[in-house]
Amino acid sequence: MYEQRAVPACSRPGGYGPRMADTEFARKERVVAAEDRPGVPEGTLGVVVMVTGLSWIRYRVRFDNGVELNMLDGRYLSSAPKKKRK
Repeated sequence: MYEQRAVPACSRPGGYGPRMADTEFARKERVVAAEDRPGVPEGTLGVVVMVTGLSWIRYRVRFDNGVELNMLDGRYLSSAPKKKRK
């Protein structure tokens, strides 16, 4: 009666478009730019200022070089290394 269809390997609603990051960051969490972005070279440290979105989580990040980027997908970020306590 009903035909079974293969589900596309994508995490976006509708199953189309680029795959979203599996990592979620919290507000005030330290992150590192995983890729070059406009005004932010790879490896630049930053802080998550705002988290928004329901099905597509986006971040507003203030980087240490003074640039603030909005609408960043998590795939462009990675967790900052933890500081060693003395």
